[in-house]
Amino acid sequence: MEYRRITNIADPLFAKMHRLMQEIFPPEEVLEFDLWKEPLEDPGIRVFVAVHEGNVVGATEYRYYEDFNVAMTDFTIIGKPGLGIGRFLYLNRHHDLLELAKANGKELFGMFAEIYDPYRTKDHEFGGVKPMDPYVRREVLSHLGYKRLDFTYVHPSWNNDGVAVEGLDLCFMPTDDNVSELPAELIVKFLRRYYSVLSNKPAAWIQMVEQLEAKSTVALLPI
Repeated sequence: MEYRRITNIADPLFAKMHRLMQEIFPPEEVLEFDLWKEPLEDPGIRVFVAVHEGNVVGATEYRYYEDFNVAMTDFTIIGKPGLGIGRFLYLNRHHDLLELAKANGKELFGMFAEIYDPYRTKDHEFGGVKPMDPYVRREVLSHLGYKRLDFTYVHPSWNNDGVAVEGLDLCFMPTDDNVSELPAELIVKFLRRYYSVLSNKPAAWIQMVEQLEAKSTVALLPI
């Protein structure tokens, strides 16, 4: 299996990845094909695919913020069971992030991720691929060390239509497992940076951020 980076929408692997995304994710979570041009060309956004026998069988997108010394996992797709795709993507991504932090003269503080809560939202089939089942994914990410940030989370729809998407938790995996809380300021700065590309923020998201600004820390809880 190969770990291949995509930096251009003209790459044939990108068309295969985008089709896989459409099969797996709900429509509001998938950016239109042509709108991927700038993100792919952004050196700070890292999009990699797992290629097996010429086919894209998995993908992951993530980014590293040098000034925050944290990463964000945008998504991980496992297209088929029984190939070890999840472990393959995790190890390659983890090694890449450690190298990026090292080049920044630091040890990676940790990584954010939005994680579906299947106990609240039960209507996501994720293409019928069992490794993508929200119950399975949530437990796997818990085993990896992700913890839930203690506030009610919504995020702006990637359709940029002002809709607040619910049913997810904002989680964080600290490199040091003894970390039990995050500075609220870090969370606010991260969210503002991460969603700066969307001009149409829902009122619920704006209110959420304002409430975070009134806090000093936010606890990390088990998921």
